Amino acid sequence: MAAKIDDTYAEAFKSIYVEFLITARDRTWLEHGVNAVTGHGSSTIMCDCEAGLDRYVGPGGDESFKTPDGRPGAIVQLHLPRFRKDRVEALEKAALARISQNVLTCPTAACFNLLDTENYYHMGRKVAYFGNGYQERDERYGRKVWVVPILGGEFVIDRRLGYTDGLMGGNLWLFGDSVDSALEAAERGVAAVTKVPGVMMPFPGGVAGSGSKAGSKYKFAIASTYEKFCPTLQDQPGAGLPKGVKSVMEIIMNGKDLKAIIRATQAAIKAAKDTSGLIMISAGNYGGKLGKSLIYLHPDKQPAESA
Repeated sequence: MAAKIDDTYAEAFKSIYVEFLITARDRTWLEHGVNAVTGHGSSTIMCDCEAGLDRYVGPGGDESFKTPDGRPGAIVQLHLPRFRKDRVEALEKAALARISQNVLTCPTAACFNLLDTENYYHMGRKVAYFGNGYQERDERYGRKVWVVPILGGEFVIDRRLGYTDGLMGGNLWLFGDSVDSALEAAERGVAAVTKVPGVMMPFPGGVAGSGSKAGSKYKFAIASTYEKFCPTLQDQPGAGLPKGVKSVMEIIMNGKDLKAIIRATQAAIKAAKDTSGLIMISAGNYGGKLGKSLIYLHPDKQPAESA
């Protein structure tokens, strides 16, 4: 029997983000680059940004997307909340650190901008200073790039890195009768989301096993465990897990726009709902106080202008 789909919505909020393409000689080194550049990027609570893989493209991936150099590629997004006053400077700092330390250093990797926007960072020039004066401008694959001499040969990076508005905070909660059922449902959901262009999941394997709420009893903490749904705290006042639930896993999604996150949400629900032992699928929201972009779990509730 399929799990109950709660009559609720996830609440996404505006972000600014960059999107870039990493290419490499083969899938092995491409994955090393992706894992490095997205590391420690789960939550802006204590990370410099939220970082994640959209999808693999080119040979061995989504082959409808042709990479500039014809090699295997991966699309990566980095997000910061739009409500941060220092968002533009902070996103540039995060992108510069991650590209220079984790893409430049990855054997055979190259880096290309994917957002042709009015606003942009001079990312290529800043990364190219590593060349110590031996770096040079060039045109490769019909693009304006910087070429940096490195021990492995050369590193190619687009001169500009665009940034624009995106969304953060799409989410699904998966309530299982065990850790195994909740995690299997989450894994199925993650697999479905990875096939939806324009969306990334910043947490380990796409899943957060420690879903949180805003605020804490401790003044120094801005988020804390969602005690209402902690299986070991169901004898406490205010506990509210559905009967039989022993574990809850959360999928969190950031993306380029509301439509992309809606598509990803519905794909995840469809993939997860028939998981054995899954009792309910729900989502977290703050009653519209955090963000104005609402992703309804029942598609017939979604306003036509956003669907």
